Amino acid sequence: MTAIAVTSADLVLPAPDRHTPAAAVLHPPDRLDLEGSLAETAALLERYGHLVVVLPPWLPAATTRRLHTVRAILETDRIALLDIDLPPLATALLVRQLRQLSVCDFSPGVIASAARLLSHYIYAGALLGSVAKLDRVPVGLGAHARSWSPSAQFAVLANPAPHLLKLGGGGGSGRGGGGAHAGGAGLPPGPEFATHLTFARGQLASDWVTAELAPAWQVQGVMENPLPADSPGWWATGKLVEFAAAIPDPAVLYQLVASVRREECRWCGAELIGDRCGFCSAPLAAPPPQAAADATAPYRARS
Repeated sequence: MTAIAVTSADLVLPAPDRHTPAAAVLHPPDRLDLEGSLAETAALLERYGHLVVVLPPWLPAATTRRLHTVRAILETDRIALLDIDLPPLATALLVRQLRQLSVCDFSPGVIASAARLLSHYIYAGALLGSVAKLDRVPVGLGAHARSWSPSAQFAVLANPAPHLLKLGGGGGSGRGGGGAHAGGAGLPPGPEFATHLTFARGQLASDWVTAELAPAWQVQGVMENPLPADSPGWWATGKLVEFAAAIPDPAVLYQLVASVRREECRWCGAELIGDRCGFCSAPLAAPPPQAAADATAPYRARS
């Protein structure tokens, strides 16, 4: 079995059923010294065999360095450190999907590399009261100017493609492909497959996500969760309602992952899907000699 680990408890959403295991929450450097982190990680490896850790880009540098240090000291190829660039609530949904897959008959390498595949099927965004400081999605000068209005609200989609529009009266600008459930003007493009919608309220009083977005996207269920602590920083405002739509059915997730051809990593030997190994980050196809040296240098330095 493969253990899924995170660095914050608010990235562990409630299990949708009794079969989905919990995620391990690793303690940060300010709460556990290096010796304790080594013991914590070694215990997880002893119990589960392999460990897949989701590393969001907003983590403090000290936390990321600690995890790489622990892997290097333990001298193990059984720890995957996944760089996942999704908003916080979407990251939590991806973690839950990996937890669901961890009880299936997939190898650790397939589970680790499946994270990149599954992230493309998560529609993540937020209703924002301001985009004046937002740098995660392209924001035009007009949207910046309209952010100064006290009543301004913006629907922003960050994944799978950026899309931004101002609600109420048009004038918004968007970028990204449309979907079958786009819902017309005033709504970001939605998924073309069955999803459940999860949302979390910040300091913005609005029912737009449940009253308008969810019906337009034809989601099969809606669930509210507490707002992750890092969401205001990611969206550059506390005036928000964050949302993410994702595939909830473990059987569908299984078929999606199982349909992809499996390969063996040239670098570490792990099984993988897609074009990159989840454990050592080596690309599937051999790059030119100099490019290969440049790509593996950071990994060699960390290990």
